[in-house]
Parts: sequence; structure tokens; C-alpha cells
Amino acid sequence: MSATPQLVGDELEDWKQVRRLLTVLPARLARDLSTTSLSAPDYEVLSTLVERPDHAWGLRDFAHKMQWSRSRLSHHAVRMEARGLITRAADPADARGSIYHLTDAGRAALRDATPTHLTSVHDRFLDHITRDELATLAQISRRIADLDD
Repeated sequence: MSATPQLVGDELEDWKQVRRLLTVLPARLARDLSTTSLSAPDYEVLSTLVERPDHAWGLRDFAHKMQWSRSRLSHHAVRMEARGLITRAADPADARGSIYHLTDAGRAALRDATPTHLTSVHDRFLDHITRDELATLAQISRRIADLDD
């Protein structure tokens, strides 16, 4: 049996700061976004849907892209559909799945919330790091996010 890895030197304090950022930044961005008609999860769903050329995504791939369980996405989508932000249709390729479509109302809500979100991103993050630091962080983020589970 191998020994449990340890955090040595400054690793513990540095890791605590990263962990704190991963907690504090999303909470602050969500709080700022709450002044719009969208919650942070709503914004995530809509901004992910808008990435697709046809603004539609099947449940399995959509949930995987967002790193949500299919159940979580499905339940959240029901609430968003009731508000007219998205529609769901049966997926002919997956009897248990759905295809989610961005509606005109969803696109308008996203367009209306985006200035608030981008201002928050700048105020709470981008204005506090250099372009070089951002590029380094983006490179590190891609490397870690692209690891297989």
C-alpha cells in the first residue's frame, strides 16, 4: 500500500488559497448575477446552449459538457422550461433523453444578463491579474480540466 501524499512546504497554504478562490469567486459572481432575471446555473445552461450553432444539445452530451449529472440538468431544465427560457423535445437517439433548445426568451434573458456578468468577471477577477497571469492560468486550467475522470 502506498503512502498518502502530503502537502509540503508552501503547498498547503497555496492549496488553501486556490480552494478559497474556487469557493469565493463563484459565490460572488452568482451574487452579482442575482440582480438579473437569471441565477448562476441558469446563466451556465443558457451560455452553454448558445455555444452550439443550432442552440440545441442532447441531455447526455449537455450534462457531460457542464459536468452536471443528467438528473440535475433535467430537473433544472424543467424549471427553466416553465419560465420559457428553453424547450425540451424527445431525443430520437436516446429514449431516456431529451434535446434542449434555447428559446428567443432565453436568448434575450442571456443577452440582458451578460453585461452584469461581464462587469462582475472584470471587477472580481480580470482587473486583479495581468494578461500574462491570465494566459498562464488558462493554460493550467485547460490541462487540469481536460484530465479524464
